[in-house]
Amino acid sequence: MELHILEHSLKVASIEKEGIQICTHGLIKLAFLASKTRCKFFSLTETPEDYTIIVDEEGFKELPESEHISVADATWLALNVVSGGGNASNSQPIGVTKIAKSVIAPLADHNISVFMLSTYQTDFILVRERDLPMVMHTLSSEFTLLRVINGETVAAHNLGVTNGFVKPKLVPRPIIHPLSSPSNMFCVTSLDPDTLPSVATLLMDVMFYSGGLKDTGASGEDSSHIRFFSFSLIEGYISLVMDEQTTQRFPNNVLFTSASGELWKMVRIGGQPLGFDECGIVAQISEPLATADIPAYYISTFKFDHALVRDDALYHVFSKVSNIQKELKNFIPKKKKKLKN
Repeated sequence: MELHILEHSLKVASIEKEGIQICTHGLIKLAFLASKTRCKFFSLTETPEDYTIIVDEEGFKELPESEHISVADATWLALNVVSGGGNASNSQPIGVTKIAKSVIAPLADHNISVFMLSTYQTDFILVRERDLPMVMHTLSSEFTLLRVINGETVAAHNLGVTNGFVKPKLVPRPIIHPLSSPSNMFCVTSLDPDTLPSVATLLMDVMFYSGGLKDTGASGEDSSHIRFFSFSLIEGYISLVMDEQTTQRFPNNVLFTSASGELWKMVRIGGQPLGFDECGIVAQISEPLATADIPAYYISTFKFDHALVRDDALYHVFSKVSNIQKELKNFIPKKKKKLKN
């Protein structure tokens, strides 16, 4: 298999809910008037806490300076696993569980933090630019490493990394974050870019103005129903993640179905905001799924992580993680009490 290192230099940022209005002009331009910009990589995800934006440097210029925008202190590069050659965006989706053991786990073992973005078309693994030498060293035995330059793939040259790294001792990676699952079901879908103008007004309302389906609350909406919507426009391909109720607002035959045609349950990782330096969060969720051959999408945001799995796989996720946590408790030696003199 090939691992493509895409040419985009990316920023990851959080936009506070109360500050979204001052950013709307730039975000609408990036989403709906991409031909008027030089941006090639744009993703916006709304969660109950904030908006997370992943955007290349050209696209970032479209956003205003604001105290409501927090930017992660790093430049990120996007990696994409391609099976059998071809472009990253038109290759067959592999799924985060399919790359869990070959990419996610080895990077976690080498203490390399990743930021995941699953789309309808493929999965992007974001790594810090400064970590690229170690990333290449870690994955070079498993993949043919290629860099994308001006749209063309060329062999990735060694970045000065030499042999001699000591392979880390494999130990259980602790899951210290609680898991939860909202009540709503989600759809991973797409649409033809040519039809985007016909639903632009609807999409703008969903993304910036509706604030979710608040009017359904009067009919007794479950309190565990959360607001989550993701829009990605990457190299001309559109990906959408939304709950089942939101899909019903779209005209018939506009949205594509997911690859499996299924709705997905969400597993939300984190009780408190996660740290960008923390490693192994994606691996601890994706590895058990990979072992059980359960497909999943995975979307990291500025504060929390989100996995999408089949409804019948939800119990497996929680039970497997619970078992790992129990094993971890047995693995950690208990502190010896000091005897009094």
